[in-house]
Amino acid sequence: MPDVRVLASGLEFPEGPVVMPDGSVVLVEIRGQRLTRIWPDGAKEVVAQIPGGPNGAAIGPDGKCYICNNGGFSWIASRGTMMPGAPGPHEYIGGSIQRVDLTTGKVETLFDRCGEHPLKGPNDLVFDRHGGLWFTDLGKRRARDMDVGAFYYIKPGMTEIVEGSFGMLPANGIGLSPDENTVYVAETPTARLWAFDLASPGEVRPRDVIYRGERGKPIAGLGGYQMFDSLAVEAGGNVCVATLISGCISVIAPDGRLVEQVPTGDRVTTNIAFGGPELKTAYITLSGKGELVAMDWARPGLALNFLNK
Repeated sequence: MPDVRVLASGLEFPEGPVVMPDGSVVLVEIRGQRLTRIWPDGAKEVVAQIPGGPNGAAIGPDGKCYICNNGGFSWIASRGTMMPGAPGPHEYIGGSIQRVDLTTGKVETLFDRCGEHPLKGPNDLVFDRHGGLWFTDLGKRRARDMDVGAFYYIKPGMTEIVEGSFGMLPANGIGLSPDENTVYVAETPTARLWAFDLASPGEVRPRDVIYRGERGKPIAGLGGYQMFDSLAVEAGGNVCVATLISGCISVIAPDGRLVEQVPTGDRVTTNIAFGGPELKTAYITLSGKGELVAMDWARPGLALNFLNK
């Protein structure tokens, strides 16, 4: 296992790390229902309490932090770790996209539906260079059934939301290729990575249907019992997907080749972000252990719009 440095511990199911220019890391604590800043000395500062389930975070063109709120889970013990369970009526408040002022902690809800369709479990998000926001909706799993997933686009100005594609099984991590001509979306239980070509910002290009009406192309799938979570993209175009059960980061080339799997030491490895000099430090959330860790990375990460540049 590579040299893993623990930056913070005692976190309540951390996710959505954002490496800030000052060296701090802003992340969500899903079970803790809060947005937290981790300072370089390890100090933790609560930025905002966010009811429901804050699940992903990204900095927008206005400098505010945008949050995917999955609406909330119940929590069950599994091999010494508290894991998300099927939500009951007291835990689930509905999914939404929210915005947090990092200075004041003020939380605003921007969207809780696309047209007539309510957002069920928004999960991960990424801004394009135009200020538009792509995000996934994992949906919810219940005792006897589950939602299919989708991903959406909020147009620049944050006034209109449109559907990217619906019917994934379901949709978790999301990222953009360096040229922003492709949206990558990871499916959790299938451990498949999908690529969707874009005709223009926010518009998925039509393609020949493979089987069920899919608008994208599956470029990679893992064998065995592994599941995909959130992701980040390297500057060279590789897609780095947090991989559950096997406890690693799976690095996948744009052509679907599995470049490597970097172990993390936690079967509940949920997300990755890049920061540090030349963006060659990986910041990874180990949600089973409740830790934010860092490790040197072999290749630089892709600079995020409105953050790393």
